[in-house]
Amino acid sequence: MVISIGSLTLVFVAALFTALATGLGALPFAFLDFRRVGWLGLANAIAAGVMLGASVSLLVEAAGESVVRMALGGLAGIAFIYGVQFALKRTDHHDVTKLASRHARKGLLIIAVMTAHSTAEGLGVGSSFGDSGRFCIVIAIAIAVHNIPEGLAISLVLIPRGAMLWAAAGWSIFSSLPQPILAIPSFLFVEEFEAMLPAALGFAAGAMIWMLGRELLPDALRQNSKRQVFGVVAVAAGAMFTFQFFLVG
Repeated sequence: MVISIGSLTLVFVAALFTALATGLGALPFAFLDFRRVGWLGLANAIAAGVMLGASVSLLVEAAGESVVRMALGGLAGIAFIYGVQFALKRTDHHDVTKLASRHARKGLLIIAVMTAHSTAEGLGVGSSFGDSGRFCIVIAIAIAVHNIPEGLAISLVLIPRGAMLWAAAGWSIFSSLPQPILAIPSFLFVEEFEAMLPAALGFAAGAMIWMLGRELLPDALRQNSKRQVFGVVAVAAGAMFTFQFFLVG
């Protein structure tokens, strides 16, 4: 593989494009009002479903490479988010999109979870350019489109709790910054980084499963009936898994 400034620039720009696409997930909130209290539980349920569908896709992909590395990565992801929550509980001063402290902790958690997810995607973008020539642009576009519902998941947590549209879009893009950062090294050292991919995918899935099980679902169930919550979760998860299966798989 011939490395040039042009090829490095192409990889970085492609990965930056995938990161910027995450901000588009906030656009539906320009037309829909999810700030009313009655919507908060359903917004949490939709976000949980999106994350569940994404997690299943990640685990299926990781298991195809290495079940052991996937499992270790998943445990590390759960431990990481648990550690983030523990650290946040030890301080009462958070400033995320000007949310109240109790909401800001939730906002920081969802941003941390989706940033972990973006780490795996950054490895995927860089590896695709280093290992699969002509399909790399197609893969980058697919990941960019795939990032939009991830931005939606972040916005579903932030906006009903009082965040502005621009702030939700900005934090969504911020969560995807590992993609352009990691794309270059994974492009340069494709074989080494591809070996890390199952663990990275498991890490992202573990973090999301922990978040939806310990944070989003309990919040949703406090405000809506079990039938409503699990119905919405099932529909959102099915839609997300199907979307990812046909787009990336």
